[in-house]
Amino acid sequence: MPAAARYGDPAATLDVLNDVLRVQLAHRSVRSFGPRDVGEDELAALVAAAQSASTSSNLQVWSVIAVRDPERKARLATLAGNQRFIARAPLFLVWIADLSRVHRLAERAGTQVTAVDYLETTIVGFVDTALAAQNAAVAAESLGLGTVFVGAVRNRPEEVAAELGLPPHAVAAFGLAVGEPDPTERADVKPRLPRDAVLHRERYDIAADAHIETYDQRLSTYNTRFGLDGAWSDRALARLAGPESMAGRHRLREILENLGLPSR
Repeated sequence: MPAAARYGDPAATLDVLNDVLRVQLAHRSVRSFGPRDVGEDELAALVAAAQSASTSSNLQVWSVIAVRDPERKARLATLAGNQRFIARAPLFLVWIADLSRVHRLAERAGTQVTAVDYLETTIVGFVDTALAAQNAAVAAESLGLGTVFVGAVRNRPEEVAAELGLPPHAVAAFGLAVGEPDPTERADVKPRLPRDAVLHRERYDIAADAHIETYDQRLSTYNTRFGLDGAWSDRALARLAGPESMAGRHRLREILENLGLPSR
């Protein structure tokens, strides 16, 4: 059952299930791709799905750059933590929190948009971008394609901006590698926290943390299957230990300002 795989719990069930939910529950990160390309018709469908996502005040403050050129993908792979699967994916989509368009709109209208310089608008840009990209990921998987998000494009965002020719007031939020899943890849649906660890009713209840121990056991079992180690708690704490664990992203506020997003 899809719910059993999603929670790593043979007893987990869902009483409501349809084709869309089956696609969503079967999501896994794909880092090994088959030989076939992603067609322009498929790309158009992914972008249409992305543009169907909710957007704050209909501002639509995002863009996406489709990268197919092998040399550019290789350079982006290097900038994004030397993750070679980026170069091997037939299509790499770079999702842009794009406040440049409204700046150009204001210039043409002879007016100002000073609200763009505030943190709220930066957050709107990243939220809108994430909503759009998630729609595209679900659409891709519904077409039999595999995907994996790549946050490491934020490791060296100024160099990524130069590689992609981004104008001021725009920043790469994350990438999305897309392609035909390689059936030989050793990966599966990774269990998530139990529902009762994340679902609160009426008010936040910290007692929900009691479910973390069970999840640590389930994820450890999953990791062992694929030659990995560490429970979720160990990995979460290590990933968030301090600036040294952030692969350069601890400078993001400074970098955003350099790219024209002061976020004050």
